[in-house]
Amino acid sequence: MISRRSLLAAALAAPVLPLAAAEPGLLRIGYQKNGILVVAKQQAAIEARLKPLGVAVKWVEFSFGPPLLEALGLGSIDLGQTGDAPPIFAQAAGANLVYAAAQEAAGTGSAILLPKGSAIRGLADLKGKRVAFAKGSSAHNLTVAALEKAGLTYRDIEPVTLAPADAAAAFARGSIDAWTIWDPYFAVAEAGDGVRILTRATEVARQNNYFLAHRGFAEASAPVLAAALDALAEVARWCEANRGEVAALLSQGTGVPLSATRRAVDRAEYVIGPVTPGVAAEQQRVADRFHALGLIPRPIRIADAVWARPVQNG
Repeated sequence: MISRRSLLAAALAAPVLPLAAAEPGLLRIGYQKNGILVVAKQQAAIEARLKPLGVAVKWVEFSFGPPLLEALGLGSIDLGQTGDAPPIFAQAAGANLVYAAAQEAAGTGSAILLPKGSAIRGLADLKGKRVAFAKGSSAHNLTVAALEKAGLTYRDIEPVTLAPADAAAAFARGSIDAWTIWDPYFAVAEAGDGVRILTRATEVARQNNYFLAHRGFAEASAPVLAAALDALAEVARWCEANRGEVAALLSQGTGVPLSATRRAVDRAEYVIGPVTPGVAAEQQRVADRFHALGLIPRPIRIADAVWARPVQNG
């Protein structure tokens, strides 16, 4: 018999795909198993927008943000989307990236989960516990912010850094005390017998998602990047108005069960906009938090990595 643990890991683990070298006339997009990019891929919306420019699209799947941004920093992909923490770690490591657009308050689909039978009742009870999250991910930031809210420090817990599929398996077998995670992993796991939500991201800290581009690509192919972002903004507006269809497309495109996908879609925010000074300031606060904790080796300036979209004439 296939266990729930096996199903959870298999449904959400992304395949390892080869990364192509840079090619003219090609936009390489890194995506995860959720969100606007999956819908855009299913609708071929970016392909349609870029066809008149003579540009094709290649899609490369990643299981979570840090590996995606590693590929972006190396120039193996040109554009991708992650939560708030991955670009901070990448920028601190010297990755050649820019913030091209923002999806504000997109952390509604993130939470800290507790397994069946947990005696934990509040954030303060995390002291001394094994808390799992993906290193350098938005879940990493949510964990730190939740500890701060409870008056705890990072040293008060036992961090267990696991990729999402590995954390899902550890959570299912009860080898961790809490799991900080995002949709669709969150939506799948919360349906488990006895699973409880300790806190949602919306109760702890505002979290934004970002569309990141390789700086060289953004500088050399600004019209292509702008056109791709315009196509994504249209997809986002469609998603806001057609959530039932969004859930069907996401489930079809990712293999995540429709019931879980509907939960994720119902609580998602899809609007895409520029990285305003206010959004950059929020991201700067996250970066400063990580530097203060010694989680990144040097201070960084988010404003130095915000893409300035060229002004169109006429």
